[in-house]
Amino acid sequence: EDKIERIKASYRKGITKPIKYREEQLKALQTCLLDNEIEFRNALREDLHKSEFESVLTELSLVYDEISTALDNLSSWTSSKSQSKAHPKYMWALDSLQLVPEPYGTVLVIAPWNYPVQLALSPIVGAIAAGNAVVLKPSEISKSCERVLAALLPKYLDEDTFCVVTGAKEETQKLLEQKFDYIFFTGSTKVGKIVMKAAAEHLTPVTLELGGKSPVIIDDSCDLEQAAQRIAWGKFTNAGQTCVAPDYALILSSLIPRFTEEMKKVITEMFGEDPQQSKDYGRIITQDHFERISGYLSQGEVLYGGHADSEERYIQPTILGSIKQGADVMQDEIFGPILPLIPIESLDEAVSFIVERPKPLALYLFTSKSEVKKKFELETSSGSMLINDTLIHLSCNTLPFGGVGDSGMGAYHGEYSFKTFSHMKPVMHKTTKLEKLNEKFRYPPYDEKKLSHLQTILRYPGKQ
Repeated sequence: EDKIERIKASYRKGITKPIKYREEQLKALQTCLLDNEIEFRNALREDLHKSEFESVLTELSLVYDEISTALDNLSSWTSSKSQSKAHPKYMWALDSLQLVPEPYGTVLVIAPWNYPVQLALSPIVGAIAAGNAVVLKPSEISKSCERVLAALLPKYLDEDTFCVVTGAKEETQKLLEQKFDYIFFTGSTKVGKIVMKAAAEHLTPVTLELGGKSPVIIDDSCDLEQAAQRIAWGKFTNAGQTCVAPDYALILSSLIPRFTEEMKKVITEMFGEDPQQSKDYGRIITQDHFERISGYLSQGEVLYGGHADSEERYIQPTILGSIKQGADVMQDEIFGPILPLIPIESLDEAVSFIVERPKPLALYLFTSKSEVKKKFELETSSGSMLINDTLIHLSCNTLPFGGVGDSGMGAYHGEYSFKTFSHMKPVMHKTTKLEKLNEKFRYPPYDEKKLSHLQTILRYPGKQ
């Protein structure tokens, strides 16, 4: 608590607001990332069995890009933005109308375990760029990454305006009892509700980056071989422990045999005959998660895979068909390397299946038909939509990333991160001229003549 009070006091002194200070802190974070790349990669390997390639692709490079984007654009992001004059324009002709970005204050970032470096540091980039002081709570589940973040970040970032708080549920609850100016949470919908409830006690605004069951729809017009490759990559990256991994596939029943064969082929090409021996295939984060996910293997017909090794927390890439009625695998977010295939007979059936369920964080569609693309754009709702690929939209930081409904609220990446951590304050500078007109029309006493003039000026079609 003393540490957090010190950080709040530093913010009140205005330490974090100068642009030069923000740039220095962002550069320090970038240096931390590059100086300690090996430590970060080793920690990711220890926690999740991530390969060097996957650690760079899905964690370190994305943070580096966020920092570079912020440094390149900080001057324009922080500048006041002139606003267009409202109707009637001559009323505001001599006035200045601007939006001025200002930091919220001291912000709390609660990070998850599945991408423990990227999802801790990327939000921090936006918070620092916007001029906030930051408290980071990394996940205690990814123990090695928590240890590395707690040990390294204070060596590079200003300890008067930044700190890392470690610990488990109890420490997080204590943090949430305190008043922050903004909370950014990434994690499950269940915990997101707890965070939002705690934030409401202080009327603290929040961004909730949650999850859900992100569907992939496979149309008969798509390149099925390419679709299988891209779906397999998106599903089995990080052993399926990705908030926007394709959770299940809605596929025309006539395509299931061929699609299953294509998936078998590409999984073998990616991870070999025995993925357990592949250096590129991850492991489930904890024994509890392993038990939960492996329990889904008996809830349908295993079309491919199905092997699980509790000692290594390894679950083979698995395709599941003939899902049992009411099975948990189609109720819970899987968050593991199991892809259920749900047969459909029409695209209308797919739309109905999606809209009857909570809004997903992502929706994936494989098709070559523009009318099919438009259909899903207009008739479904999701945090984001990606056509003919999976996951890759996260790396485009000119697009906002976030959920809708049960999959979250708010968005970030690139400039959207800066805006998330900024209050866009409207500032009107009113002219001191034309006071005679104000006296004539604006101030009491009012009469019918003034009312008539007012209605004419405002073009209000009321009774004359």
